[in-house]
Amino acid sequence: MADKQHLYLVDGSAYIFRAYHRLPPLTNPQGTPVGAVYGYTTMLWKLADDLDKAEGPTHLAVVLDKSSHSFRNELYDQYKANRPEPPEDLVPQFPLIRDATRAFSLPMIEEPDVEADDMIASYARAATRKGWDVTIVSSDKDLMQLIGQCADDELEDGVSEGGCIDMLDTMKNARIGRDEVIEKFGVPPELVGDVLALMGDSVDNIPGIYGIGPKTASKLIAENGSLTAALDSAADMKKSKLKERLLENRADAELSRVLVTLKEDCGLPILLEDMALKSVPPEPLAAFLEQHGFTSLLRRLDAGSGSPDRPTQLNPAKAETKGANAAPGGDRQPLPDFPAVDRSAYECVQTLDRLEAWVARAFAARLVAVDTETSALDAMQADLTGVSLALGPNDACYIPFLHFNVGGGGDDMFAERPEQIARETALAVLKPLLESDAVLKVGQNIKYDLTILARHGIHVAPIDDTMIISFALDAGRSLDGIGGGHGMDELSERHLGHTTLTFKDICGTGKKAIPFGEVPLDRATEYAAEDADVTWRLHANLHPRLALEGGTRVYERVDRPLIPVVAQMERHGIKVDRARLAKLSEEFAAETARLEGEIHEIAGQEFTVGSPKQLGDILFDKMGYKGGRKGKSGQYSTDQAVLEKLSNQGAPIANKVLEWRQLAKLKSTYTDALQQAIDPDTGRVHTSYSLVGAQTGRLSSTDPNLQNIPIRTQIGRQIREAFVAEEGNVLLAADYSQIELRLAAHMANVDALKEAFAQGEDIHNRTAREMYGEVMRDTRAQAKTINFAILYGISRWGLAGRLGVEPDEAQAMIDRYFERFPGIQRYIVQTLETVRERGYSETLFGRKTWFPRIGSKNQAERQGSERAAINAPIQGTSADIIKRAMVRMGPALSDAGLKEVRMLLQVHDELVFELPEADIAAASPIIERVMAEAALPSVELSVPLGIEIGTGSSWDAAH
Repeated sequence: MADKQHLYLVDGSAYIFRAYHRLPPLTNPQGTPVGAVYGYTTMLWKLADDLDKAEGPTHLAVVLDKSSHSFRNELYDQYKANRPEPPEDLVPQFPLIRDATRAFSLPMIEEPDVEADDMIASYARAATRKGWDVTIVSSDKDLMQLIGQCADDELEDGVSEGGCIDMLDTMKNARIGRDEVIEKFGVPPELVGDVLALMGDSVDNIPGIYGIGPKTASKLIAENGSLTAALDSAADMKKSKLKERLLENRADAELSRVLVTLKEDCGLPILLEDMALKSVPPEPLAAFLEQHGFTSLLRRLDAGSGSPDRPTQLNPAKAETKGANAAPGGDRQPLPDFPAVDRSAYECVQTLDRLEAWVARAFAARLVAVDTETSALDAMQADLTGVSLALGPNDACYIPFLHFNVGGGGDDMFAERPEQIARETALAVLKPLLESDAVLKVGQNIKYDLTILARHGIHVAPIDDTMIISFALDAGRSLDGIGGGHGMDELSERHLGHTTLTFKDICGTGKKAIPFGEVPLDRATEYAAEDADVTWRLHANLHPRLALEGGTRVYERVDRPLIPVVAQMERHGIKVDRARLAKLSEEFAAETARLEGEIHEIAGQEFTVGSPKQLGDILFDKMGYKGGRKGKSGQYSTDQAVLEKLSNQGAPIANKVLEWRQLAKLKSTYTDALQQAIDPDTGRVHTSYSLVGAQTGRLSSTDPNLQNIPIRTQIGRQIREAFVAEEGNVLLAADYSQIELRLAAHMANVDALKEAFAQGEDIHNRTAREMYGEVMRDTRAQAKTINFAILYGISRWGLAGRLGVEPDEAQAMIDRYFERFPGIQRYIVQTLETVRERGYSETLFGRKTWFPRIGSKNQAERQGSERAAINAPIQGTSADIIKRAMVRMGPALSDAGLKEVRMLLQVHDELVFELPEADIAAASPIIERVMAEAALPSVELSVPLGIEIGTGSSWDAAH
């Protein structure tokens, strides 16, 4: 045994809820829910296994909450009154989690009417008095009050050196010591309780002082040295809201200080010496795993392979080597023991018997990585050149269909062809494999491959997508300095340490570039088979992380089932009226010419309006407007913000230039581009949706982008008039009404807003009445602006710019809004605190969005991340809901016999359908119901989701 003892105290209650929210619903052979039990078991196994192997830890105990009542309830009857009851499927798992702890033969501590935090504090202090070091395994901010406490004159048994306390957050692989606490709270651990008393805690219903958030609380305590001194300082403050709050709510702060203080003198039911850490006996653990059907863990136990989870850096003495030894990127899986990529091992399949052999092996493997090679990027126009398969590392092949020898004349009928299987013959052999329910097909951006193969009569299923898995795990996160994208080349560099061949490497660039069909087969095989090989490796690396990091729920319930739905939407496309677009282009050209003439007249000379340099010289040098700023290039900025500022100052030329820019952009982006985008075979426009294009989970649209058409302007309406239904059909637009405001009311628990939505009241009228006491045109307009701006974390200056008022007046509006709707402010404060602590936000469906710059020293970066973090859970939940509606829509319509109703577009909160006019009455209520109930049963909202439906011959008419 080591000379100095080191006790680890595990906050088991935190483990339980982390496990519950990280894993999907699971049941054991008896039908009992065990998702949280499984997650808790893997987390505890990992910790116990690592501690047993580490240098230093000698003792361990798991501490659990026995009941929800404690002495704090006697002091304050509203303590934890707002906490919801545990989820129904979690309740039966509590006793099983206790069984899991016993199965590890670990000491378990839970005392009636004593909170786990108090037991941890009492054991920690008792251990340090004996000269032991203590590590608390948790990330609970309340427990951070204990960090760094070292016993001195209270030592027992003649021990000459006291023990100290730190924390370990196993979710982040992070040690938390005194310096980390000071960085987080702005004060040392002994003053954390004072900060907590001022800011309160809505989760535990600790009152604090309303309107004082973490920053203000930290500043007050740091400047004054204690809670009492901070409260006393209010008397000498200048008149302000802060002074009023400190004076009026002193009693709440003093009560809160008692509530957050940890009790360090609880009785100790288990002796410290009885917590000695030993290897986990396998027999009771094996019996537990077998009883609950945890077969994968049981196999690992039988194999003696240790923890089923990834390694954690536990030993403080080894912390300096973390960068070299630990998995980069924090909580990523260790790289499986794969051989290096060997392109020479790939096979070019040129005969039918070899293809049949590969297909037979794929059926036996039950998982195959698939990739298609094509003649172009447009999935609706590209020709299928070949298919690649992978069954394991370096076990990959390429099956060419349409290759020609270089210089052989391309696809000319007389061009010399290398030996290869006819495409129709090869696809007939591949079709049973690609459509088999018994074989999982894995792709990277497999939506593209689905469309390509569907055009040849092959409907691929079931599927996994490494790009989408990566997005579910790491949206917004930048790892290893490689970046945060989800393309194959980037993922290969980041997770496999391998640089892939690029299309340019194979086909060249510029005038010397050749089509992929003319690439020699040996080189084509290296490139194509490598794509399948890397996809297989990425799947083996990324997919296990879903369950371990809480990504399974959103991937399986939202993202994965959406892939074929979006692919089908893209194939449907939407009809546009070419003649209408051509007419609009002419009108826009005439209007921009007229505006250009007026701009020249105001400027007193002709110049190129589209040239930022020439425009800047005219505005600031010739016309003498103030506020011009030159960038590094030496030219003035003339972006939209600059022009809007000049417009507000009364510069007529700025208005004209803004109009000119909008028309010119709409002409080039839509009325001209849409005509070019019409597919010659279908006569329709087929946009491409990216499932990873927006960090919050929203779909984005490209080639062409149909999501940036102005919604409320007359010009935007004219463009939407060009989107039409086929003869005999109509377009139906179904739009979620104010969904983000509804979600904000639910997520922030704002009773006034929930009541307004429940009663069908105009929410902006309600806000105007709450803030200004009356509803007028101006007050409603201001209320509408504020309603949306607050959810995007707008600053006083940003709101001032939108409303055309002074910053102080804008701040007064923000303050008044928070006074009327305090839940919104609590939501903002709690969201930012959570993101700063975890590094990511979460939607109601568990979608993570990472914000690596939330703690940046660069103010612009930090504030930009904060604004995005405030909105991400709301916008992301909105995106998840409409995605769930899209997935359920097809089956619901099909079950009703409405098989001719086709979903064509998704634009933000709106879905657009094409259907026979005779089906409107039957389809409308089904579409409305599916959208209204899309959150259920995973999430039950406290506000109704309003759906607005319209129909017409064009997209605009449907509004």
